[in-house]
Amino acid sequence: MTTFAIHEDFIINGKPVKLVSGALHYFRVVPEYWQDRLEKLKNMGCNCVETYIPWNYHEPKKGHFDFSGRKDVARFVRLAQQLGLWVILRPTPYICAEWEFGGLPGWLLADDSMRVRSTCPAFLEAVDHYYCHLFPVIRPLFFTHGGPVLMCQVENEYGSFGNDKHYLQAIRELMLKHGCDVPLFTSDGGWREVLEAGTLPHLPVLPTANFGSRTDEQIGELRQFMQDYQLCGPLMCMEFWIGWFNNWGSPLKTRDAAEAASELDAMLRQGSVNIYMFHGGTNPGFYNGCSDHNGIDPQITSYDYAAPLNEWGEETDKYPAFREVIAKYVPVCTMPLSTPIQFAGFGELTCNGQVSLFSTLDRLASPIETDIPQPMEKLGQSYGYILYRAHVGKARQLAKAKLVDCDDRAQVFINRKLTATQYKETMGSNIPLNLDDPQDNIIDILVENVGRVNYGARLVSPHQRKGIKGGFMLDLHFHTGWQQYCLELDNVDQVDFSGEYQPQVPAFYRYEFVIEESADTFLNLDGWGKGAAFLNGENLGRFWEVGPTHYLYIPSPLLKKGKNTLILFETEGKTGTVRLEDTPLIDPPQQ
Repeated sequence: MTTFAIHEDFIINGKPVKLVSGALHYFRVVPEYWQDRLEKLKNMGCNCVETYIPWNYHEPKKGHFDFSGRKDVARFVRLAQQLGLWVILRPTPYICAEWEFGGLPGWLLADDSMRVRSTCPAFLEAVDHYYCHLFPVIRPLFFTHGGPVLMCQVENEYGSFGNDKHYLQAIRELMLKHGCDVPLFTSDGGWREVLEAGTLPHLPVLPTANFGSRTDEQIGELRQFMQDYQLCGPLMCMEFWIGWFNNWGSPLKTRDAAEAASELDAMLRQGSVNIYMFHGGTNPGFYNGCSDHNGIDPQITSYDYAAPLNEWGEETDKYPAFREVIAKYVPVCTMPLSTPIQFAGFGELTCNGQVSLFSTLDRLASPIETDIPQPMEKLGQSYGYILYRAHVGKARQLAKAKLVDCDDRAQVFINRKLTATQYKETMGSNIPLNLDDPQDNIIDILVENVGRVNYGARLVSPHQRKGIKGGFMLDLHFHTGWQQYCLELDNVDQVDFSGEYQPQVPAFYRYEFVIEESADTFLNLDGWGKGAAFLNGENLGRFWEVGPTHYLYIPSPLLKKGKNTLILFETEGKTGTVRLEDTPLIDPPQQ
């Protein structure tokens, strides 16, 4: 039986150990590749792996839990154990991680009384219910029960959000209630203000820091904080940021390998580290997060993070540079890789079906009728798109109409013709309407949830609700009488391609192709506008012409030998080529 304790050092089986961990999120990698990524982690010299556990991934609908298949966190941890790796788990309700709503479920927002990350009774009750299902899955993985998990996180960067010690204690007590019998830690930025706000220094909870530069300065802040509170424990950077995430419409972020390796060396001289990220992977489906940069700024599908392994698992220049540094502090050995991975191109695909959204709408959702338009969450929806429809009477000209309090991106159609697209700074501006049908004019408003904010002040409800929250004004009055179609697009197999196709409106496009052998490939979408792609029913994620990426990575396990079906949902009426190639289509770096 393994023993683990926290004194001046991490003590495993009676001996001091420097933890050299790498962040690897099981939920951003297909299960068939978990072992490959873990083997590469070990070969770089790491003796530990860290992962968050996103609440919304495992309870996407209230009361519906899933820990199977791609969500089988227990299998991921057991694989790590088989490879001789220790594990750090972060089962806090909030994870950030550039993940939709920071891992919090969207359905929380249906409750008007909800305030997340607080002692709000409704929030703590929801966490309690989640832990009732989560801890029976992860508790057998703790070292106290023969597993590899050494410690668990109470809260994540709470000092950058609040300073409510009663809330931190409540989360700790819920973890203890549900059987967490391994040491606990918090992680916050490496400066005094957030360390004071986000830690529990009077309880046995180890404070750790997150940073990626100015190592001596920031780890020095943590050292002084621990000395001031007479805390016994090793220094650890729980998130050593070696790259960064990317947002739509911005150049790809990179970081020099030698500079990052030098900072890693400075950290390992003084304590333990968790490299964030060792391998970023992919934001699947609609789970990308959203930054708050003077307004919403959604993150791209790729979570490459400029990491030692790129999005598709190949070594970057950081890998050997980090391995050389790590070898100075812990033994490094190499094991053979057990998962054969090949890349291939399958050429240009030919469309064999296309249909406008309006022509297949009733196959995808049943309308919900209300007088006042409701946000997604009030209708039981968390992700994807929602279409609002209203009949507004006979022909006339209106100088202005207006969306009131709408998130995030809206397209307004009059009689199935695009009238306006509003997003960010244009949202809520006046829209002149030409209602040209003599008898009955129909307004359709397609609203996309581009991703909930995962960090910062806008994390709190009701800011995070999606769809129309105020209403739609015709002239100076709110229009009443709406049909709402919830389009999470988890049922694209129901799209009826026999319906009418109309250019320049949102539409579905089908591509069927046959392959003899599966391989990793890249779906390159040159000339396409904005939307999402679905392969054999699996939501690959979003694409957008603004870049910097114009591809979606397809790991081999998502393809089938024989016939495969790709469906693209595109909202701008822009189409181009569809190619499966062995290299990704990415904007060139800016000079």
